[in-house]
Amino acid sequence: MALVDVLIIALYLVLTVGIGIWVSKKASKGLDSYFLGGKTIKWYFLGLSNGSGMFDVSGTAWMVGILFLYGVKSFMFMWMWPIWNQIFVMMFLAVWIRRSGVMTGSGWILTRFGDDRPGRASHLIVAIFAVVAAVGFIAYFFEGVGKFMTVILPWDFSLMLGDFMLLTSEQSYALLIIFFTTIYTIKGGMFSVVSTEVLQYGIMLLSGVLIAGYTFFEFTDLEINNVIPAEWKNVFFGSELKTFWDGKKEPFNALIDSQGYKMFGAFIGMTLFKGFFASIAGPTPSYDMQRILSTRTVKDAAYMSGFTNLVLFIPRYLLIAAIVLIGLVYIAPEMAASGSVTGNDLEVILPKVINNHVPVGIKGLLLAGLLAAFMSTFSAFVNAGPAYIVNDIYKKYFKPTGSDRHYVKASHIASLLVVILGVIMGFFADSINSITLWITSALYGGYVAANFLKWIWWRFNGWGYFWGMLSGLIIASLQFFMDQNKGNFVPDTFLYDVAHIPAIYLFPAIFLFSLAGSFLGTYLTPPTNMTTLKSFYKNVRPWGWWKPVLKELQTEDAEIETNKSFGIDMLNCLIGIIWQSSMILMPIFLVIRDYPKTWMSLLVFVISSLILKFTWLDKVRNYEE
Repeated sequence: MALVDVLIIALYLVLTVGIGIWVSKKASKGLDSYFLGGKTIKWYFLGLSNGSGMFDVSGTAWMVGILFLYGVKSFMFMWMWPIWNQIFVMMFLAVWIRRSGVMTGSGWILTRFGDDRPGRASHLIVAIFAVVAAVGFIAYFFEGVGKFMTVILPWDFSLMLGDFMLLTSEQSYALLIIFFTTIYTIKGGMFSVVSTEVLQYGIMLLSGVLIAGYTFFEFTDLEINNVIPAEWKNVFFGSELKTFWDGKKEPFNALIDSQGYKMFGAFIGMTLFKGFFASIAGPTPSYDMQRILSTRTVKDAAYMSGFTNLVLFIPRYLLIAAIVLIGLVYIAPEMAASGSVTGNDLEVILPKVINNHVPVGIKGLLLAGLLAAFMSTFSAFVNAGPAYIVNDIYKKYFKPTGSDRHYVKASHIASLLVVILGVIMGFFADSINSITLWITSALYGGYVAANFLKWIWWRFNGWGYFWGMLSGLIIASLQFFMDQNKGNFVPDTFLYDVAHIPAIYLFPAIFLFSLAGSFLGTYLTPPTNMTTLKSFYKNVRPWGWWKPVLKELQTEDAEIETNKSFGIDMLNCLIGIIWQSSMILMPIFLVIRDYPKTWMSLLVFVISSLILKFTWLDKVRNYEE
């Protein structure tokens, strides 16, 4: 690396840690201040922070790989997470969540199921889920940033004890970056996280614009058309994914055939099925939930969620598309010449491009931007996970009468513990893809059914929630274990066949198993106390099957009406998904110089934005606090 690149990275690290520590004094007033910023932070700062937190380096490396191999259709792969949950949150869920006024997602659960034994069981399993998810994501980041740094930086940081390898270079780099991030995150809580994430978002935005701009000077339109097949640019698809690489790049077709997405129509159908239920289930109890609960008002929660969508996708996909374009020109021929291309080869396209094919100055900014992507997402999880340990487990069950100073100190310890556990898990991770599959299948798979029912059905109770979550997590974790050990099963047996089914196709089984646990737990136990249900419905006002609760409320106040917004909310979600997709496709088409499709994407973006102005924004402005 050139000296100027090293200086840019060093300056970024000093600025980030310095700002994080400088604002940390505001976090010492108590738990509300430490984990929610005292609900004083403006919605647009929280939106930038939320967008920055979603701009992670491991996810970016994965997206670079799938766009490189599959072309523009690959944006639909993101529906596995699903990315539309941001749209559902924007349209109605942010408002429902913020009306609770609590500190964490599991605290919110108590307002739904009450503070008796069933309520506490549901409350506890959400807190455990949140901590496990935070640890899993930290392991995911640990794996990703280590791979990234070793390809970029020339120094060998491996640590040997005689002939025994204590730390690989990947692990040493990851530990070093995690150390810097942990310093200001633990000390300053939400104030430090948001302050540094706003700075980090600015660096990521600049990085995306610069690298995309560089491709316009480096490549002609003719060069780009020669390396990108026509089918690569095609958004539309049939029931089966057609292979489109030819000539020397023929080995890429074999990789497409081996990854389990060949039946593309069925795959998209499954992502749509999962995406709908996972999105209505609402955000998992992590940093996204914390940003919603940190807003000053219900309106701010909706504005923040909409702003997150607006600021995230265009700069992120400018960067991703530019990296992929450089990779297609310079790295694709090298990969194809090897004769065999694997999924692991796709994961290192991002760092290889930066290391070998980006000019001095831009390389430093780009590396600082990707470090910012890692640090912002990492700090968001380190702030979110411990909130559940301290507020929902330690304070509630062990020490309910401690001082604010005591709880802040406990938060520091909990944050450090979460980081240590995540790093330990990261040491045993095989690849970014394996952790991605575990998060999307085991964790999210077990979460969906119970959290979908909690919004829409009055009879669903705390025990139903507990058993629904637990059964879903058990079956999803079993599926992940089988996937990781599929090489050990005897061929042509039932277990062998099940283990080789891609995780996304097993989602209905996980969902149904969790749904069965939810229904059995609900119908075998008494309903939630009507007083709790009335309080919840009056406060949150969700749509769904709430007729018995509404009748009880109307005997006290005849003016209370049912929520009739289901139709408009679903219409807004459909328009919002189109709006979100246009913000992903527009920068991709721009970078690869497909100008007609760029203009078409821009037109879709403008039209969908205008529709949402009347169907969503005007409605939000009329919300009563």
